[in-house]
Amino acid sequence: MAAGFEHILNWRLLAGSHDFPGPDGGTCINEAAIVAAGLPYRAVRASADCPPCFSQPLAAYALGLNDAMPDAERPRLMAFVLRLSGSADDPETEARRVTFLAMASVRRILPPLLDGAGLSALAARCDGAHDAFQAMAAAKAAAWQGGAMADAASHRRAWARGARASAVARTASAAMKAFSDARCAAEVAEGAAPFVDGTWAAAVSILDEALELGRGSPMIDAEVARARLDAARAR
Repeated sequence: MAAGFEHILNWRLLAGSHDFPGPDGGTCINEAAIVAAGLPYRAVRASADCPPCFSQPLAAYALGLNDAMPDAERPRLMAFVLRLSGSADDPETEARRVTFLAMASVRRILPPLLDGAGLSALAARCDGAHDAFQAMAAAKAAAWQGGAMADAASHRRAWARGARASAVARTASAAMKAFSDARCAAEVAEGAAPFVDGTWAAAVSILDEALELGRGSPMIDAEVARARLDAARAR
């Protein structure tokens, strides 16, 4: 989905919040989306800093991905510069989005990490979770098991195994928190990415699908957005 947008929009996405963009044209995903929408620029340090027309959970998830992704992966988010403005929906839909991000993280991001750590039964349990209760229980079990494995590995000085087990514990704990804080869903991807190829692509697909819940998200015309972004660079 995102292929080519970094060229079309002539903009760089950077980790962290930023002062008003200058000639280099670099900001985080939400700051770029604000400029592309023609809204007054503001620095974004958290989703609460976004304009009311931005979906809070989706802005939080996008910001978490933006800040965690390596520079080479971050352009995957560029297409969302055109979609985050106008994504806000009614409270029920926003709550559905939070649950969706958490469920997708448990069912799609955690299992490959668990499989790689030798926890195939827990991976299957996460993949097969049918509701939030089952997903939370599976993530809790994964966090406990990962912690136990990490402790055992440290006593044996099995550092590589311990690092993966620690990632399981940390990532599964983030998945549990994601049911109330959408940014924690991005932490799930952050924890899994060093160990599982394709994690960032999966996380971006999850954001894409979450945007389609409810009324969906209108897309700003790319040429209009580029003109606004170029104007901001020239100031």
